[in-house]
Formats: sequence, structure tokens, C-alpha cells
Amino acid sequence: MSFIVEKPGMLTIVQDLGRWGHQSRGLTVSGPMDQFSLRLGNVMLGNDENDAVLELTIGGFAAVFQEERCVVLTGAELPLYIDGHPAPAWTVHRVTSGGRVAVPAKFDPSVGCRSYLCVSGGVDVPLVMGSRSTFTRGRIGGYKGRALASGDVIGVLAPSPLWRRSEGFVCPAGLRPGRFGDEPLYAMDGPQIDAFTEAGVRTFYSEAYTVTDKSDRMGFRLEGPIISHKAGADIVSDGIVHGSVQVPGDGKPIVLMSDRQTTGGYTKIAVVSTWSAARLAQKMPGDAVRFRRVSEKEATDQLRSFESDLRRLGEMRAAYRSRA
Repeated sequence: MSFIVEKPGMLTIVQDLGRWGHQSRGLTVSGPMDQFSLRLGNVMLGNDENDAVLELTIGGFAAVFQEERCVVLTGAELPLYIDGHPAPAWTVHRVTSGGRVAVPAKFDPSVGCRSYLCVSGGVDVPLVMGSRSTFTRGRIGGYKGRALASGDVIGVLAPSPLWRRSEGFVCPAGLRPGRFGDEPLYAMDGPQIDAFTEAGVRTFYSEAYTVTDKSDRMGFRLEGPIISHKAGADIVSDGIVHGSVQVPGDGKPIVLMSDRQTTGGYTKIAVVSTWSAARLAQKMPGDAVRFRRVSEKEATDQLRSFESDLRRLGEMRAAYRSRA
């Protein structure tokens, strides 16, 4: 089974949960910018959590399905149309053979900018080092290592049994990640926090910053008050984890995201929690962000809360699918 891309949108790429275990060789993990929305969508369909989906930035996407399937749009609540009819996000919809799925472009900071179009069975592209994720900078994985283009024919794997019974299932609003408005992003002290002055650390954790138009899947560059170093900003390059906040010589923070480099030579004042980094991924240029200093336990508790919600959603979907 496959679908044919009519309109690729601004940036539509194939992603699963990432290409783990190769950072020591210089290859980034990639994966979704908002892994929580991807996982929720797959659970709603009865897929494996790691099944590949389409990550849509801003929308502008349309495709024609060659065979019947169920789909769900998660993440940013961009408009979804099936055969020209409005279809709400976070709801499982059936697409008939020859059916057209469209997600028009929408620039609305109130809903976010990244959506995940999940298909029963999961998107079928070749595995590269154990993952179907796209790393466009390296032209690795996904569909030919690039964003989708008009005319591309994308395969879909066979779905799980009883997949049609998920049609109509809705993720409760309370389990959807959302953007959380101006809620501060959780951040833990970084490995080089001692390289910053007390005033610099205080500035980072107390002042507001603005997402710039130089932000992408590699990192979010922020504009705002200067963060002062005790000495220089350069260090001997060391490993970069997801959410690392580098502060180069200009004193302006950069939050490193899914397509981050594997090592870096700038001081890192903090590490944004996995949950908060996904919320940052939904921000658009001009949006304001603040950081809240938290412990490792507080950041871990965010993940535990989500895992509990995910299990609950899976139980709800199983009960829905087994209804008479």
C-alpha cells in the first residue's frame, strides 16, 4: 500500500523515534521534534510506538491514498481535510482507497507549528542503521534522505489486526501535550554552568527570550539579555545531549534539538528537559520563552507523568476497539 504526495508542504519528512547508538561515530539521532505527539498518535492507531510517521511543519501537505487506511493528526492542531471534508485533529479517521488527505498551511502561534500524520501500519521507507528517521543535512534515512516532494510515492506497512475498529477514537484533551502558553521550560544546570557568572546564571533563569527565525531542527537560537561568562565561551569539544543550551561568545543561548551535532565546543549553561524541549519545538519565531531551574527528579517526573498518560490512552483505545 502507498500514498502519492500531491503537495509536500513547507517541510514534510519521515520520522520515527530516532537513530540511536551511533553518536560516537558522529551521526546524530534525529527523530521527531515532538516525540510525545508521535507516540500518542501511534498508540491511538494500535501501531508500535516507534512506527514511522510524517512530521509536518506548518502544513501545506496533501496526498492521495491508494488503499484504505486509518489516519490521525497529532501535535499542532493544524486543519485536516479528508476528501474535502473537515476532520478534527487527535481523532482517528478512515481514508478510503483513492481518498485525499490534506493539511493546509496554517501560521497560528496559538496552536504550534509541527504536526504528525500517523497512518495505521506506519510509513514504509528503508531502515538505515535501524531507523527510518530523516536526517536532511546528511541526506540519510527517510525517503531518499530528503523532505518529501510532489509526486513521491510513499509506502505504508501492513496494519495490526482490527485496525479499522480504531476509527472514531478520540484522544481526550487532557492527554494531549499542547503548547502550555507561557509556561516556563524546565531546565537543569548544564555541565559547564561554573563557566558563567552568577549574574549570567541569574539572567538565564529569570529573563524572557524570543525564538528567532534562525531556528530549525538542529537548534533554536534565542534573542534576549546577554548571558555573561567568567572567561571565554570556548571549551574542548564534548558530547551534546538533546536540549543542551550552548552559549557562544555573543552571550545568546542556543537550545540544541533533534538534528543537533554530536559534539560542540561552547559552554553549556543548562539542559532543557525532554518534555519541555518538545514544547519548545512547537514555538514559532517571535514567541517568548522562559526557563525554570529544576532538579533532575522534577524533569524525570514530567516523563513519568506522560508514560502514565500513554498507558492510560492505550487502555482506552483497547477498550474502544473491543466494543461490540
